[in-house]
Amino acid sequence: MSRMTGTASLAEGALIDWSISKPVSLPRLPVELLDRAQAAAELQRVVAQRAMLAAYEAELVLAMADESPDVDDPPPGARGARGSWGAEKRLPGVSEFFPAELSMVLNCGRGTAAKLAVRAHTWREGLPGTFAALAAGVLDEPRAKVLAEVLEQAAPEVARRVEAQLLPQAVELSVGKLRKRAEALLAGVDPDGVDERRAETQKAADVRIYPSTREGMAMVAVELPADEAVAVHDALTRYAGMQKSDGDVRPIGLLRTRVFADLVLRPWDVSRPPVTAHLQVSASLGSLAATSTEAGEVSGLAITAGHLRELLRRLDALGVQPPEGGSVTLGLTDDDGALLGTCTLDQLRQLARRGCPSHPEEDCGCAVLDRPAAVESYGPSRPQQRFVHTRDRTCRFPNCGQRVGWADADHVVPHSCGGPTDCANLCCLCRSHHRLKTFAPGWRFEMSDDGVLTVTTPSGVTRTTRPPGMRPPPDGPAPDEPDPPPEPPGADENKGSGPRLGTLDLIRRWRPRPPGSPSPWAQDPPPF
Repeated sequence: MSRMTGTASLAEGALIDWSISKPVSLPRLPVELLDRAQAAAELQRVVAQRAMLAAYEAELVLAMADESPDVDDPPPGARGARGSWGAEKRLPGVSEFFPAELSMVLNCGRGTAAKLAVRAHTWREGLPGTFAALAAGVLDEPRAKVLAEVLEQAAPEVARRVEAQLLPQAVELSVGKLRKRAEALLAGVDPDGVDERRAETQKAADVRIYPSTREGMAMVAVELPADEAVAVHDALTRYAGMQKSDGDVRPIGLLRTRVFADLVLRPWDVSRPPVTAHLQVSASLGSLAATSTEAGEVSGLAITAGHLRELLRRLDALGVQPPEGGSVTLGLTDDDGALLGTCTLDQLRQLARRGCPSHPEEDCGCAVLDRPAAVESYGPSRPQQRFVHTRDRTCRFPNCGQRVGWADADHVVPHSCGGPTDCANLCCLCRSHHRLKTFAPGWRFEMSDDGVLTVTTPSGVTRTTRPPGMRPPPDGPAPDEPDPPPEPPGADENKGSGPRLGTLDLIRRWRPRPPGSPSPWAQDPPPF
């Protein structure tokens, strides 16, 4: 499994380049001609091929990692040096920015790329037998992954001792039993190390939110010590069971979720101040008025005084008002979804009253709302922050979804290199990718005037991200399309009638429920 060293000849290099440039092909049998036994045999062969491919993928990842040493990273104590939160301790000697480059190559998230790199490193350093069996197609990928996940934090010599006892029987065990057996063997071989790593793991515990596969839902994951996690789940089940006993007919799983939300948000607790949560909702006027089925669809090229007055009338007719303690930010875009300007409802009313300063008595078509002007200072102005956050919504690095509340408005062309503090040179980057852009050598960031960001890695991989809602340019003539289905009544009033609502920044406040109010787990869902 060791990499070949030395310099390839010109002929070998040309052959490698030619091979890489060839289209990807998949050897396969004519499935329609296979009988049942042949299909089963071919499936087993596919599993073996997948294992071999996983080992090959790991070797390629390790080759890139070996070419990405940490010698160019900011040293401890220097400006930009990483803290413990930014370190990938399971990849010793590898640049802290390597997982981000690998994520670009594989077109996946940084966390997924880091897991793959750590797994490959564990196979090579701590589980050489597992790596060899995987490359030969003898051990399938899921079982090899389990061994790496259990043993990735153990010292290599400890991992090899566990592997020596477990590998001969790994194929005969289910994936779940293999994990339990590996954890038990590790605890017996290295009990002190297990306890030490458990304490370190608890320090890194967090609460995370993930999108759900079910529409309109999301998942909140809480990392807890195993005993506490079991206790929390049991308590939720018991509370939900109490609701069942009181006659609630909803499924027990749904009741557990409602109990969990209520215990965290505590709307019934009058001894504490109200809990405030910040939500961002993007919607078009048409979707708010139920006259459009395309959420976020916006139109209107010119932001004129006449358009502003029409927009204001429509917003007021819809009853769009800032919630108590919150705000409403209007994001106005052109036909292609590019953000043209942002403002609050009060600012919108002022612009509508004032109109065009050059032609105050007529609807002249002059634009009176545009993106904020550039400033001389390094720090962006408040209107610029609002514009950039409304335009980007998340970190703009490819495959990063960190929310703008945790992102910096970064100069794409550095301010120290003459980059202006202008919305066309500012984009949202989370702290991790902001540090990468500033300190990692060999990266290139470029952004167009309308906010399209292009990122190129040191290995030459380039990916482009567009602001959410902006449509990509057409690749060529539009194909012939059938007539569109009839639109709901009133839908035509949203076409060509000026700019529409782009973004609502809402702050929802959960207040304590007054004494004597209904049970917090009543059948009606809570108002959030």
